[in-house]
Amino acid sequence: VQLVESGGGSVQAGGSLTLSCAASFESPDTNCMGWFRQAPGKAREGVAAVGYEGTTTYADSVRGRFTISQDNAKSTVYLQMNNLNPDDTAMYYCAAKVGLGRWWIDHEYNDWGQGTQVTVS
Repeated sequence: VQLVESGGGSVQAGGSLTLSCAASFESPDTNCMGWFRQAPGKAREGVAAVGYEGTTTYADSVRGRFTISQDNAKSTVYLQMNNLNPDDTAMYYCAAKVGLGRWWIDHEYNDWGQGTQVTVS
């Protein structure tokens, strides 16, 4: 599965951005899509994930501000980010794996995109 992120950019605190992750094709073995982020000097952290049936889960730091969703074909996953603050500044990556369990652990994921930068000032 090839994953391509888009939608990153620079925004002022309190603003919004929507990230997209397009999968090259749908794999029956890939039923969980996750978003991770990594700020300079920090470990990569799980932000949100969505299971094939639509179940969503979020990190505490973004719950209530971010929304993960996927299109009906399950080939594109979105991350709507509202009320952004400087702590949200990071490179954001989407990733794919089997099953929603342990969604926050990066090495559980098989495929990764190249990342898209989000900067909040």
